[in-house]
Amino acid sequence: MDVDELRRLPPLAGVSETGLARLLTRAAELEAEEGQVLALQDDPGAGMFILCDGTVSVELRSGSLELGPGDFFGELALLVDDGARVARVRATTPVRCLSIPRADFLALVETEPSFALHMLRELARRLTEARAAV
Repeated sequence: MDVDELRRLPPLAGVSETGLARLLTRAAELEAEEGQVLALQDDPGAGMFILCDGTVSVELRSGSLELGPGDFFGELALLVDDGARVARVRATTPVRCLSIPRADFLALVETEPSFALHMLRELARRLTEARAAV
C-alpha cells in the first residue's frame, strides 16, 4: 500500500502528508476470506478498519449493515475508554482492508480535521438510517 492508495480511501482523502506517512508505518494491510469474522461483538476494540476491496456484513441485534470499499468499521469501540465491539463483522466476499491501531486512530481524530469530520458525517448517516428503519 502506498500514499496514493491511502488517499483514494474516502476517510483518508483529506489527511495530511504527515498523517499518511504515519499510517504507512503503523497501519497494516489485512486480507480475509469470504465468511471470515473480522470482529466479534463484546470483544475489546484494538483498532479500526477501512475497506479497500470486498464487502462485509456488520451484524447487529437489530439487523445488519453491508459495507464496501471506502467504508469503515470498528471505530465506535475506540472512541470510549475500554470500549467493546458493538457488532460482529463478517466478510461476505474476499476482503482487503487497512487496520489502524487505536493510538493511531485517536491521533488522526485529534490532528486531522477532515478525517474526524468524515467519521462524524458517516456515523450520523448510519444513525439516521438506523432510526428510520425502526
